[in-house]
Amino acid sequence: MHLFSDNATPVCPAVLAAMLAADRADHGYDGDAWSARLDAAFSALFDAPVSALWVASGTAANSIALATLCPPYGAIVAHEEAHIATDECGAPGFFTHGATLMTLPGDGAKLHPERLRERLKAIRPDIHQSPARALSITNATEYGRAYTPDEVAALGDVAKAHGLGFHMDGARFANAVAHMGCAPADVTWRAGVDALSFGCVKNGGMVGEALLFFGPQAEARAAEAKRWRKRSGHLFSKGRYLAAQIGAMIEDDLWLRNARAANAAAQALALAAGDRLLHPVEANELFVRLSAAEAAALRAQGFDFYDWGEGAARFVTNWSQDADSVAPFAAALGALNAP
Repeated sequence: MHLFSDNATPVCPAVLAAMLAADRADHGYDGDAWSARLDAAFSALFDAPVSALWVASGTAANSIALATLCPPYGAIVAHEEAHIATDECGAPGFFTHGATLMTLPGDGAKLHPERLRERLKAIRPDIHQSPARALSITNATEYGRAYTPDEVAALGDVAKAHGLGFHMDGARFANAVAHMGCAPADVTWRAGVDALSFGCVKNGGMVGEALLFFGPQAEARAAEAKRWRKRSGHLFSKGRYLAAQIGAMIEDDLWLRNARAANAAAQALALAAGDRLLHPVEANELFVRLSAAEAAALRAQGFDFYDWGEGAARFVTNWSQDADSVAPFAAALGALNAP
């Protein structure tokens, strides 16, 4: 049983079927019928006008979004353990042509409004320091914590007061929404978010993510993002295959069903882990205390996962699992606590 990452899981059958349905001649790049339907589909899902485009990867989605929100001389505020700060090889700086990442600490990889406000106040208004121009948060966070609508709105208020564009990395957005049971709009544009990287691959897609823009500048920002997409080599000539995947994902709430299955599997493992948990489980990631000997014992039984520093491990469930399918691992994990 593999619990390395939801990036490595099978492709959801409905997504494969949608790609097969798109396997016929149509216009190239993003001029096809599937790409043309994304704006309307996401506008219905978010209950507001949305400008949507597909991009090749989550890194591209995040970086292109930030390039539309932050100039080269500006700063992007993010958590010190945000994916854009630790796992994207400097892509935001590359795409923005030099914008600075200004990182802050916070429990569970969450930013907090007061700490954000204090940091922004400390930036001098002269030309010698990079002015903050964008705020980026991850939902669910890198430690599987979900920002609630109120938490996002509190950060959104600070961003608005300081003139920052507000980006959300939603690689596991579906898992966060499934956990909270809120409307997608409540944790995005209604809370002040301007741009969302809407995850697809981690939730059952093959390749491609959606980049969404909200608000009065949505169309202009999307038009600029399309130029960034082309200039960076991320405009697929047969983009209909990406658009078809994304369309299938949001049709009939497949994105939520898949996320609920992954979350249910995570909760089953959380129950077995008990007080080994390092963070509350609010999506499909678990971080647990595990000795080297215990990790070896689990691997000897056929369970694979990442070590997460000394004495800890990370387990990631996915859309193709549920509480029943991970029961053998839950039993093995629980047996570690047996006298």
